[in-house]
Amino acid sequence: MALLQIAEPGQSTRPHEHKLAVGIDLGTTNSLVATVRSGVTETLPDEDGNHLLPSIVRYTEDDVVVGFKAKVNSVDDPQNTIVSVKRLMGRGIEDLKTLGEQLPYQFVDSDSSVPKIKTVAGNKTAMEVSAEILKKLKQRSENTLGDELVGAVITVPAYFDDAQRQATKDAAKLANLKVLRLLNEPTAAAVAYGLDSAQEGVIAVYDLGGGTFDISILRLTKGVFEVLATGGDSALGGDDFDHAIAEWVITQSGIKNSELNSSSIRLLMQEACTAKEALSEIDEVELNIELGDNQKWFGLLNRETFNELVDPLIKKSLMSCRRALRDAKIDREDIHDVVMVGGSTRMLRVRELVGDFFLHEPLVSIDPDRVVAIGAATQANALAGNNPDGDMLLLDVLPLSLGIETMGGLTEKIIHRNTPIPVSRAQDFTTYKDGQTAMSIHVVQGERELVTDCRSLAKFELRGFPPQVAGAARIRVSFQVDADGLLHVTAREETSGVEAHVEVKPSYGLSDSEIETMLRDSMEHAVEDKGLRNLREMQVEADRVIEALDAAIADDGDSMLEADEKNSILEARAVLVDARANATDEQLVKQAMESLEKASANYVARRMNASVQTSMAGHKVEEFSSEESEK
Repeated sequence: MALLQIAEPGQSTRPHEHKLAVGIDLGTTNSLVATVRSGVTETLPDEDGNHLLPSIVRYTEDDVVVGFKAKVNSVDDPQNTIVSVKRLMGRGIEDLKTLGEQLPYQFVDSDSSVPKIKTVAGNKTAMEVSAEILKKLKQRSENTLGDELVGAVITVPAYFDDAQRQATKDAAKLANLKVLRLLNEPTAAAVAYGLDSAQEGVIAVYDLGGGTFDISILRLTKGVFEVLATGGDSALGGDDFDHAIAEWVITQSGIKNSELNSSSIRLLMQEACTAKEALSEIDEVELNIELGDNQKWFGLLNRETFNELVDPLIKKSLMSCRRALRDAKIDREDIHDVVMVGGSTRMLRVRELVGDFFLHEPLVSIDPDRVVAIGAATQANALAGNNPDGDMLLLDVLPLSLGIETMGGLTEKIIHRNTPIPVSRAQDFTTYKDGQTAMSIHVVQGERELVTDCRSLAKFELRGFPPQVAGAARIRVSFQVDADGLLHVTAREETSGVEAHVEVKPSYGLSDSEIETMLRDSMEHAVEDKGLRNLREMQVEADRVIEALDAAIADDGDSMLEADEKNSILEARAVLVDARANATDEQLVKQAMESLEKASANYVARRMNASVQTSMAGHKVEEFSSEESEK
């Protein structure tokens, strides 16, 4: 049956003006694609009516299978069937050890920082695997909509770092899919609920998917979505709940992990997932599991035991919620609503503990599996230009501060964490030594005052600017973070126009624990860091004073200083050198520097007078007076 779209005269959308764009929720366990049709945002099903696409890819010698058909073979062909690939995105081999799970894949040894999985179809990166999922969703979209897509908004966890975001964009490029924007998953959920429910106020978005957890505190005001703070764990999700059940089964059965092969592990995980889902409907579930070598185990798992197994994981997520509230400067009582996102929020225990924590019954009116894709599609429709009258504005934020290293190994923050993006910031710096013609720029990420306590993102050099006296050059360092959270840094010497830049694509490897450690340590060591920063700054100033004094004495010390005066200055210099090297308090360095300044005051005055006399030699005072008056 054909459908007719009816509109007011002169207000109908011309078919050739409507651009086809979609929102894609590239999930750990399942993925979805959604679009806006006739003003309604909806997820698109496949030819069998399934909206969810399992994020599973199986490689054979002559074919690539994605989705449900691949899931069927995940037990009997685990090394060629890749599941939960999202957890591998943007990570190095060493970082995969932090995931806390057994990976049944064979990783290929290579010089590349990008891990490659050995399959019968060749060695595959996580980006290539993800690209197959995106290709499938793109094909579904074009088959359903009847034309090519102009692009897609793809969602990512809010805590994905630059490497993980870049890996997602690379996967889209391999799938020949234009990325209109990478959108944080909690923000996408806020878009869906904000438009559907027309709510205003502060909300918490609790997003617990198959492999990642995100918490975002957002303020909704008249169509403006502002993320006040974000937090989470990119290695905490439904898979971990399955692991908890699987470990319980292994303990109950008495079998050792070493006795399980890849197929047994995968089968055990599937049975654990089935039991988890069943316990949201019934109080007790029977488990009848094959553990390999014809070993079988039968047992009962009730909801009370299940709650004991998963409570530590849920409480771990609530610790992130507590930090996010603190960052947003919001009390639990200020939260208007709690939005539940992700299939794992169907667990009754999760809803119960989250409701107790936020003092609100969580919102689940939109399918938690679809809400992210729906929000992404709404944003894609706007970015494609199909909603020119829309006033929706999205303001995502940076999860960690960005800055550069300055003298003394200090971190100078250019853009602070929780700053809305996209954003540009610039700050001027200068040279430290006379005649300097180059400067090394070290870009770092983190909250601590010392570079050694932050994460190094990139290093590059600005070379070829003209030599000047120390402090005369003006180097402007500009940071630009785009809507996808990717960083571009430019350094420019203003007088000569010499410029250098770098697009920050950090080496894979910001582990989950590192992110949380950075935030926790910045709070725990705030007073200590402030004292260390003050000491370092005073040490840098001491170095400057010593260097200037040494240059002056080498230049005219023998002719302008009596022996006693010179000895007095050198003794004060030695005290300063010792204080600079050994003092733990900046006040001791400051006192030594003041003593040196006092000891050399007469010498400095004589040098200044001599410099003035040299400048005025051969001139009359009236000449300088007339020049000044002409100015």
